[in-house]
Amino acid sequence: MAFSTAESTALFLNQATFGATMDDINALTGTSPSEWILAEFNKAPSLNLPYVLAEISEPGARDMTGQLTFEKRQTPTFSFWINAIDGDDQLRQRMAYALSQILVISHAEGNFLFELPNTVAHYQDILVTNAFGNYRDLLEEVTYSPAMGEYLTYLQNIKGDPASGRMPDENYAREVMQLFSIGLVELEQDGDVVTQNGVPVEIYDNTDVTGLAKVFTGLSLKGGEFWFDFRTLPPDALHSPMEVYPEWHSDLEKSFLGTTIPAGTGPAESIDMALDALVDHPNTAPFLARQLIQRFVTSHPEPDYIQRVAIAFADGQYVLPNGTSVGDGRRGDLSATIAAVLMDPDARDAANRNDDSFGKIREPVLRFIHWARAFDAGTVTPELTFPLWNTSFGGGLAQAPYKSPSVFNFYRPGYVAPGTETGAAGLTMPELQLVNANSVSNYANFMTYFVFAFAANNTGQPEATSFIPNYADELALADDPTALIDHLDLLLAYGRTTTETKATITTFIEDIPLDNPSDPNYNGPFLRVALAVLMVMTSPDYTVQR
Repeated sequence: MAFSTAESTALFLNQATFGATMDDINALTGTSPSEWILAEFNKAPSLNLPYVLAEISEPGARDMTGQLTFEKRQTPTFSFWINAIDGDDQLRQRMAYALSQILVISHAEGNFLFELPNTVAHYQDILVTNAFGNYRDLLEEVTYSPAMGEYLTYLQNIKGDPASGRMPDENYAREVMQLFSIGLVELEQDGDVVTQNGVPVEIYDNTDVTGLAKVFTGLSLKGGEFWFDFRTLPPDALHSPMEVYPEWHSDLEKSFLGTTIPAGTGPAESIDMALDALVDHPNTAPFLARQLIQRFVTSHPEPDYIQRVAIAFADGQYVLPNGTSVGDGRRGDLSATIAAVLMDPDARDAANRNDDSFGKIREPVLRFIHWARAFDAGTVTPELTFPLWNTSFGGGLAQAPYKSPSVFNFYRPGYVAPGTETGAAGLTMPELQLVNANSVSNYANFMTYFVFAFAANNTGQPEATSFIPNYADELALADDPTALIDHLDLLLAYGRTTTETKATITTFIEDIPLDNPSDPNYNGPFLRVALAVLMVMTSPDYTVQR
């Protein structure tokens, strides 16, 4: 059972949230995980757009030329950190983050979306508000979002011109199939690839792409003008759903994936029919089930696990361990799907903790947020902590929320790491695509800055109080290294730290004296705690979640 022991509670929270805290472990152990999930479904969402709009409306938010300052353009990143760390709706925030790695846009510097923080925040809130909704509804809101329209180049996509041979932009048509719904090849419901003569069966070709591309024509920003002037747009145009402009929409017949939309069908109805076809496609359930399992539980899920989650997606319902049915029965219900991911026997089976083919690399972003939550790092003011503005830069975490280098995310769901034992075993390990000699050392350096509270040395500067850990519980154990390591093992690694790793860390901690009479500024207890935290969070026992 998920909450039967302190260790199982910590594991479940590390899978389902941005990281366990000791308060949550103590409060939830012995309670019902079903009741926890139901409570999470009913929590009010922590949103991003109100924060961003307030920030970019402040005096001084724009420079002399009227452009938002570099700091204000980072506000969607700031709101992500704040909600991920402090948001009470942890499962919703974690689900939204998982969806952001499937339905990818990028707010990275250099992209046009970096100039439009309110547009990005609007997109973030689409994922947050639909995290437990229906995937068909989510895909529709994504399709009409200015952020996706801009990122995948179908904002102001116009119908083809037979005279000139001009064709509609195909970017979104291609990615909404390949990445957001059905993938490239035919799948069994357990995720296995269907083959003919040993060759995977492709499920669409370029005629399907060109047929579907006609659907996504005639969309532009709210305001009544397809070819708008930024200066005359309504104030909320950049963070409102795009509108349809029938005169620019293809009125030709649109055929794809065996679906035919008759000639003369308008843009809104065409989009409805296309999205219905994609979500109803047999591939969509296993395609998304596998990726959501990867984001929360294990990188290489077994076929029967994928199939059970795919069934929950297809049926739109899942029965929790306490007998409560979740989901409204519509295909694509995400509350049923995430419940199936987290409550599945494979996710909860203690025997899998010792299975070398089970588990996943914890993403660096998740590790940092876990540290901030576990040690109540305050104040959570990312605008004052420059290393958090883009954690994918050199010396950072090798990834950053909503700042993917491409629509393919920082790693691919089917990635098999070459030259590794997992690769030799044929195991998909998406997060391992982030791991190399630089990223491993950069992660340790990045965490050192926060774990040792180096910002506090900048006395009198605003950053001196930003993300400073509260180690009160750990400092009380500083004179007992064994107890300190056991405490961190539960809080961070749900009791999975090996005896060997514990012994190594304990040896180092014991070498740090608690006091130094010759140095009035010496703080032995703090050094012991900080080094212990850093060593646990850089150990393989912590980095690999099983």
